[in-house]
Amino acid sequence: MKNTRLRPDPRVELVGRRTLFEGFFRIEEYRLRHRLHDGGWSPELRREIFERGHAVGVLLFDPGRDGVVLVEQFRVGALAAGWDPWLIEIAAGIIEEGESPEEVVRREAKEETGCEVGDLIHLQDYLASPGGSSETVGLYLGRVDAGRAGGVHGVRAEHEDIRVRVLPFAEAVAMLDAGRLDNAAAIIAVGWLARHHDEVRARWRAG
Repeated sequence: MKNTRLRPDPRVELVGRRTLFEGFFRIEEYRLRHRLHDGGWSPELRREIFERGHAVGVLLFDPGRDGVVLVEQFRVGALAAGWDPWLIEIAAGIIEEGESPEEVVRREAKEETGCEVGDLIHLQDYLASPGGSSETVGLYLGRVDAGRAGGVHGVRAEHEDIRVRVLPFAEAVAMLDAGRLDNAAAIIAVGWLARHHDEVRARWRAG
């Protein structure tokens, strides 16, 4: 795993960097100073950064049925936080070296839901947890035919056990409003579609 997005910045002095742990993920220690708002420099700081790569997620939307395709799967981070570890999410995956975000979106949608993605709309990119991780997430809306979506999917070699949930758009928004979507990618993507729903549905149905 490589983080190739680190760029020189004149407002930051990188004193040193070393790998503390490398396994499925990686933890690195940064020693640095940065510019202060008053124009001076901070003292040298030591910060551990969790490197897990960069991810993309896609909210699958069927404009004809006015429904969305979501997934439900076990997440150990939610368990460690004391939350229900089976989360309702959008299809998502890590970008491997040499892949484009769009390629990953289409692959993960197929692996996790069985759906083939047609048109794509890029929604936004965001930092997942910038206080301690370099991970970025790119979000998309993908056009699908959800007529045969359902069942349990995932790559068995990766121990994935992913249940597909097809919901009316209005039910997904109600889940968002009730706080039943509790992960950032799903909250942002469903919120975006709630704001742009009529426009996107009319455009994709016409197309």
